[in-house]
Amino acid sequence: MEMNIQIPKYSKDNGFEFVWENNFTILAEKNEDSIVIKANKEGLLSLATQLLTLAQNEVPVDTHLHYDDFNSLEDGSCEIIIQKI
Repeated sequence: MEMNIQIPKYSKDNGFEFVWENNFTILAEKNEDSIVIKANKEGLLSLATQLLTLAQNEVPVDTHLHYDDFNSLEDGSCEIIIQKI
C-alpha cells in the first residue's frame, strides 16, 4: 500500500503546524503498565502527519507535542506529550 501525505514544512518563524483530518477521533487511556491510544482512520492519519512533521531536521530538539482532552483528545483521555530528543 502506498499513501501520499502532505507534511507541513517547519519554519522557525511560523513554528509547528498541526494538521487534523476532518472527523478525527483519538482517545488515550492509561492502564497500569501502558498507555493505549485508540483512533479512527482520520485520527491515525493526523497523528502520523504530526509525528512526521516533528521528525524534520529543522525542528529543534526538545520541541514537544501536547495532547489532552481540552485540545485534541476525546473527553476522559489522559494527557500525552511527545518530545523530540
